[in-house]
Amino acid sequence: MDKFIIEGGKPLRGSLEVGGAKNCALPVLFATLLAPKKHVVGNVPRLHDMESTLKMLVHFGCSVDQRHSRAYGSDWIVDAAGLNTSEAPYDLVRKMRASFLSLGPLLVRRGQARVSLPGGCAIGARPVDLHLMALEKLGARIEQKSGYVEAKLPQGRDRLKGTTVIFPLVSVGATENLVMAATLAEGTTVIENAAKEPEIRDLCESLISMGARIQGHGSSKILVEGVPELGAMNFRIPPDRIEAATYLIGAQLTGGDVTVKGANAEDLGVVLDYLEQTGAKVTRSAEGVRVESSPVVKPVDVVTAPFPGFPTDVQAQWMALMTIADGDSVVTETIFENRFMHVPELRRMGAQLDVVGSSVRIKGRPRCLEGAPVMATDLRASACLILAGLGAKGETSVKRIYHLDRGYESMENKLQSLGAQVERSADT
Repeated sequence: MDKFIIEGGKPLRGSLEVGGAKNCALPVLFATLLAPKKHVVGNVPRLHDMESTLKMLVHFGCSVDQRHSRAYGSDWIVDAAGLNTSEAPYDLVRKMRASFLSLGPLLVRRGQARVSLPGGCAIGARPVDLHLMALEKLGARIEQKSGYVEAKLPQGRDRLKGTTVIFPLVSVGATENLVMAATLAEGTTVIENAAKEPEIRDLCESLISMGARIQGHGSSKILVEGVPELGAMNFRIPPDRIEAATYLIGAQLTGGDVTVKGANAEDLGVVLDYLEQTGAKVTRSAEGVRVESSPVVKPVDVVTAPFPGFPTDVQAQWMALMTIADGDSVVTETIFENRFMHVPELRRMGAQLDVVGSSVRIKGRPRCLEGAPVMATDLRASACLILAGLGAKGETSVKRIYHLDRGYESMENKLQSLGAQVERSADT
């Protein structure tokens, strides 16, 4: 396993381009299963989760041609004509929870699907009950047997039936599975209380490129008019808003000045508003987003919430910033029940943090962080600890960064391009 060695105290300065959005690429690539065509998906990030997705697609009988023409990212040509199985086995699904998004496409393409339950993960259980409820509303017959979900089309029918589905809770994954299945259902499906994340909007745009008829994506009410068949996809994955937020927060934390080229300010939403409240100067333009640090970081409370609220995937990075604020703040997590595992590691670096239920009270102190050996526990905790190391005095080693490689492409190279002193090395 690799680790990062960071010599802190170097302001991040310069500009960079972030990779394609992981949380968009995953559902889009599974959406290629919907049609026996040759699909083009551009700007796919080179991440471990994409390697897992590749294995899934090949398992299903697809052929995938990856074309690397740039320093970062690649274009995928996915030929889904050879789809030859309806089963997603445990050994593949357990490695990446997003594999469960194959359920809807397999069901409507082959008439049945057998997909392993993904189980829990480090940051919480994240049950799939809303996925199953939504598909059952469309007429799917669903059973759970021996750790698998088995889904079939309604008896005597070759298509699902459009209807109104009202989610009791906002769920990104369930919205994605339902939208994909509804594209090939008979009639119109109305999705109420749908997730509004940019990744939902972009998935719908990728489906529209295949001939799907979708309206309202990006709002809480999505209408999908089913079609008999879909064509080939041609879609480019947009920049990753979470990766962009990480580097922009890093600019304020290290006293730097960073421009993320191509970043969509609207997708970053309240993260930029809150950065301005900390004192940073934020410039939004058609070219991207720039953050210029302030001499003093003001404390700002945040509460995670579904989009357009503060993203849970930025909570850990924000906490690292608040440790060096001039005053106290509170970070409250409302999405996942176990997403504070970075707290003990930040304490090792000198942060004063107190966990109270679903909140962390932070006693911010400028220049309080000191380098220390720490261990990453999940993807966003990895980014949090790396940011803390960049702002700390002395050397920080961050172990188990294989978590990081699930969501950040070549992070050490991008940080080095901004002036950071960081190296990847084998953890002996």
